[in-house]
Amino acid sequence: MLKGFFNVPKPQNEPVLNYGPGSAERASLQAALQQARSYIADIPMYIGADEVRTGKTGEVRPPHDHKHLLAKFHEGDATHVTAAINAALAAKAGWEDLAWEQRAAIFLKAAELIAGPYRDKINAATMLGQSKNVYQAEIDSACELIDFLRFNVHYMTEIYQQQPPISPKGIWNRVEQRPLEGFVFALTPFNFTAIAGNLPASAAMMGNVVVWKPAYTQIYAANVIMQVLREAGLPSGVINLIYVDGPVAGDVIFSHHDFAGIHFTGSTGVFQNIWKTIGNNIHQYKTYPRIVGETGGKDFVLAHSSADAEVVSTALLRGAFEYQGQKCSAASRAYIPFSLWPAVKANMQRDLASFKMGPVEDFSNFINAVISEASFDKLANYIDTARQDSNVELVAGGGYDKSTGWFIEPTVLRVNDPYYTTMCEELFGPVLSVYVYKDEKFDEVLDIVDKTSVYALTGSIIAQDRYIIARATQYLRNAAGNFYINDKPTGAVVGQQPFGGARGSGTNDKAGSMINLLRWVSPRTIKETFDPPKDYRYPFLG
Repeated sequence: MLKGFFNVPKPQNEPVLNYGPGSAERASLQAALQQARSYIADIPMYIGADEVRTGKTGEVRPPHDHKHLLAKFHEGDATHVTAAINAALAAKAGWEDLAWEQRAAIFLKAAELIAGPYRDKINAATMLGQSKNVYQAEIDSACELIDFLRFNVHYMTEIYQQQPPISPKGIWNRVEQRPLEGFVFALTPFNFTAIAGNLPASAAMMGNVVVWKPAYTQIYAANVIMQVLREAGLPSGVINLIYVDGPVAGDVIFSHHDFAGIHFTGSTGVFQNIWKTIGNNIHQYKTYPRIVGETGGKDFVLAHSSADAEVVSTALLRGAFEYQGQKCSAASRAYIPFSLWPAVKANMQRDLASFKMGPVEDFSNFINAVISEASFDKLANYIDTARQDSNVELVAGGGYDKSTGWFIEPTVLRVNDPYYTTMCEELFGPVLSVYVYKDEKFDEVLDIVDKTSVYALTGSIIAQDRYIIARATQYLRNAAGNFYINDKPTGAVVGQQPFGGARGSGTNDKAGSMINLLRWVSPRTIKETFDPPKDYRYPFLG
C-alpha cells in the first residue's frame, strides 16, 4: 500500500457555461435533449453489482410535457431494501479499509466526468425529468454537483489532518476518523440533482456504505449519477440505488440493527416522523444513528425604505420564480415599506410581462412547469382561495393550465394580514406573498418576520442604511441559516456559502462544508506511551 501525506487538487468552483445563441455548448445540449427524447429509457435499480429489473415499472414523463414518456423505472419492494442493505454491509469492510486517497480519486474522477463527457447528459436529464431551464440545470446538476465532489474531497483531507496539538515527552497522541458502524440511508429530493448526488456521495466519501432512495420525480437524473459513479470506479455495493415506496423502505431500514444514520433533504413533516421512528426504535440499533436533515423553508425578503426599488424587485423576481419557486431557499414572503411599494409593484409587473413560460427545450422560456399534478393542484387551490379573499390583491399572474404540462403562472399576492395563510405555509411553487407595512413600523415588522414561520432556512435584508442592515442581521440571527444582504435569498455556492437552516428547516449541518462531512465519521483517540510506568505508586504516597 502506498504511503504518503498526499495533497489533493485545490478545489475551484466549476465555471457556469452560458449556453448563449450560437455557442458550442448550446448546440451540444440541444442534441442531447433530442437524443433523450428519442427513446424510452429502461432504468434499473442498482444493488451490489446487479442492475435489478423487477418488471413492475413506473413512468417518467416531463412535467412540462406529460403526454411524452421518457423512461420506465423498475420499482422494488421490501425484499429489495433488505438486499440493498445486505449488499452495502458486504461491501463495508473493503471500502472502509481502502486508503482515503483511493476513495478521493473516485469522486474526483466523477467530478471530471460530469464536467466533461456527462455534462450534456446530466443537464438534459435534469431539464427533462425535473423541468428546469438550461441555466438552472447547469448551475445545479453540473456545476454544484461537481463542486460538492471536489470541495468535499478537500474537506475530507482537512478532517484527517486534524490532530491533537500536544503530545508530551514519551507520548504520541493521535486521532483517526472511522466511518460509522453500519450503513447510511440517503433520502433525496426532486428539486436539486446536486443534492441527490451529494447526500449519498458525501457519506460514502468518508468510508461509509449507503442505501440511496431518490424521489420518484428525480429518478431520471439519479440514474445518470449512478452511471457516472460506476464509470468513476465506485466499487459495487458502496452506494445502492433503490426505487421503493417511502414507508416500505422506512419499515425495513429504521428497524435494522445496523442502521447508522440518515442523510435527508425533504419535507419537515416527513423528517419529524423519521426522527420519531428512530427515537422509538433506538434500543434496536448497534449505535446511536446520525440524523442529518435539511427540510422546509418559508424564506423571506425584508426591504427597508432606504432600499433601491429595482434591487428589491429583481431580488423578488429571481428569488421567487427561478425554477418555479421550487427551491428550498425560494423567496415566498416579502415585506415591503409603503413608500417603496408603488415602484416595486410597477417594476415586478413590468418584468413579469416579459417572462416566457413553456417547455425547457425552448431556451427562451424563463418559467417551466411545476414538478407534478399533485403540486399543481395544491398551488391552484391556494391561488383560487386567495382570489376569492377580499383581503388579498392579485398583483400579477394567477393563471394555470395542465392540458400539456403542470404550468402555474408566476403569481404575486398582496395580503393585508402578515399572518395570512400564504405568508406562513410552505407552498413550494411560483407564488409570492407580499405584506406592505408602514415605513415607521420597521421594528414591528422585524418581529413579525422572526415569528411568522416555524422555518429558518434563508432570508434577506435589502437596505442602504447600514444601521438598519446591522439591526436586521442581529435581530434575525435565528430566522435564517443563510442570510443575504442586498441580494435574493437563493443561490448558495459550495465553498462560499455553506447551506442549511435550523428551527423547522433542519439540523443546519451545512452541505458544502466540512461541518457536514464530520457527521459521517466517528473519531477514535489513540494514546501511545513509549516508556510506560512499571510501579503503581505515585510520589504523593511517599
